[in-house]
Parts: sequence; structure tokens; C-alpha cells
Amino acid sequence: MAPSATSGSASLDAPLSKLSLAAAGSSSDIDDLHSKFVGDVDLPESEEPLLVESTRRFVLFPIRFHEIWQFYKKAEASFWTAEEIDLSKDMHDWDNKLNDNERHFISHVLAFFAASDGIVNENLVERFSGEVQAAEARCFYGFQIMMENIHSETYSLLIDTYIRDPAQREFLFDAIETIPVIKKKADWALRWISDKKASFSERLVAFAAVEGIFFSGSFASIFWLKKRGLMPGLTFSNELISRDEGLHTDFACLLFGHLRKRAHPDTVKRIITEAVEIEQAFLTDALPCSLIGMNAALMRQYIEFCADRLLVSLGNEKHYNATNPFDWMDNISLQGKTNFFEKKVAEYAKAGVARKETVVGEEGDGIQRGGHGFTLEEDF
Repeated sequence: MAPSATSGSASLDAPLSKLSLAAAGSSSDIDDLHSKFVGDVDLPESEEPLLVESTRRFVLFPIRFHEIWQFYKKAEASFWTAEEIDLSKDMHDWDNKLNDNERHFISHVLAFFAASDGIVNENLVERFSGEVQAAEARCFYGFQIMMENIHSETYSLLIDTYIRDPAQREFLFDAIETIPVIKKKADWALRWISDKKASFSERLVAFAAVEGIFFSGSFASIFWLKKRGLMPGLTFSNELISRDEGLHTDFACLLFGHLRKRAHPDTVKRIITEAVEIEQAFLTDALPCSLIGMNAALMRQYIEFCADRLLVSLGNEKHYNATNPFDWMDNISLQGKTNFFEKKVAEYAKAGVARKETVVGEEGDGIQRGGHGFTLEEDF
């Protein structure tokens, strides 16, 4: 018999109040959102410069989309592998310094992460890589697919290392079927992959929300363990992966700004606020961060803070006007100024490859590209 999803903690069956646009609200309301755009509103999607079919997609040079190309080079410079994560000290903390609630929390967060990277890749392989024709963007997506595979391998290794009981391991690996709240998060993302009515720009926003919001609270909860000096292998992998996911979110915002016909701000806000409600329910009700000693109200605020940053990066106004309640993340998370465990800094880059570059948007859309993009901890 599979281990219980509720063993040692609160129930994981707490309801999530909203689904995707494809499953929430009245049909007329949804159709209205699907039909609202800004920019060149009469442009057929097939004529979007990033999406228009051309044999030039087979050739890289001359580079046409320089900002997009620089994002690919930045991703290339940040390459790492699962073999670089040292888990030798983690088991001592797992066995001797964590309590049952903390082990339960970590194992279920890892179970979500292990499945979610595969869902992101499903979208990249099934939809985005086939739709986007710009060679520079295809380079980025190809590299992102590889990095998501490395993330998935890392999370699987973490579960395989920490969870000794084979039945519990299988239960966690099958989380999108065995753990209701994780299934609900996965279903929200999967619906956007299969949605044939949603525009490319809507789906771009949805997967920016998956990587920029669905991951944000879980990343913060693992950084909380780092603040306590626990689980060095887990927390170092969290630094690397959160940095990668921040870049992937930045890239989605960059492509969104390049679109001539973009989802209306009302649609963008609805997608983002749905994701916020799901993430807040996940970490404050279904799998409460209080299990590891974090303040639930501050976690809700932090998720709203991340959402505001993402909304601004997508050209919207802030919705929550939330400030960052976790100032300790400034020193130990994505900035990577000094590694807490005196290992290599997680914001390392391959020598001679990366360079920071900020490029003004071609359409004057006010979206900053490169350099200082979307992050999970800076105020603004």
C-alpha cells in the first residue's frame, strides 16, 4: 500500500479555488478574454515575426534578434550537471536535524519539482519549439529543454537519496497522480498545453507563471533551510535551479515584449492571479510552510511580491503592491554573492561566455531585457 499523503502533517486535499481560463468562469467571459489583445490586434498569429514560418530558421547567422541571442548565450554560460551537487552531508541533517514535519514538507516539495520540470518540457517540445520559428529563440528553448532534464534528474536524485523506503519513493515519483494538491497544480499547467483556443501570447504568460510563481514559494522554503544552515546539497541545487528558472521566466517576458499582438493586460492579470491563488493554497493550506517554521502570512505576501514583479515585467501594473517580506533572501539566494557553505558561488558562469547586456525594447514597450530582469527577491 502506498504511504498516506497526509502522514505526519496537515491534509493535502485542501481545495484550490481556480483553474485555467479553459476551466474557470462563464464561457462568454472566457471567450471575451481570449479575444482581447493589445498592439497590432488585427495581425494573424501566423504572421508574428517570431512565429512566421521561414527557411531562415535553419540558419543562425546573421543574428536578427540580438536580445534573444544574448539570453541563449547567458543560459549556455550557466551550464551545470547533477554530478556537481554534493549530497554527502545532507543525510546527517535529514536523519538528525530535521523533524518529521520538515521531512514531510521537503519530500513533497521535491515531488512537485520532480514532475513540474517534465511538464515544462512537455510544453516546450509539444508546443513552443514547433510554434516559434526564430532560430535564436529555438536555440534558447533547446538549451532550456536540456537544463529542465538536468533539474528533473537532480530532483529525482534528491528523492532517491533522502527517501529510503521504496514504496514512499514510488509514491513521490507518482505525485501528479497520488498527491491531490500536486495533481491540481500539474493540471493547471497541462491544460495550457492542450488549450487550442488560447493564443501563443496567453500560453507564454501561463508558463511564465508556472516558472515564476508556481516555483517561487517552494524555492523560498528551501532557502529558509539554508538560512538555518541545513541540507547543503539540497540548498546549493536550489540556488542553481532557481537561477535557471529566473532566466527562463525572463526569457518568456522578453518574447512577450517582442510580440506585435499581445494578450490584453486583463488577461495577463487573470492568468497571474490564478497562479498566485494556487501557489498560496499549496504552501499555506495543503502543504503549509508552517511545517518548517515559516510564517504563512509572510509566504502569501512573498508570492504576491513575486507576482507583482512578473506583472511589471510583462508590461502590466502591479496588482498586489506587496513588498518583499523575506529580506534574508537578498544575501543567500539568487544573487549568489558568497556561498553559505564556502563552495563555489551558485551564480557562476563559464569563463568568457557570459556578458550582461541591457537592450531597449524595439517597440518601446518598457520591458527591460537582460541584465536586471525578473528575480524572486529584489524590491523595486
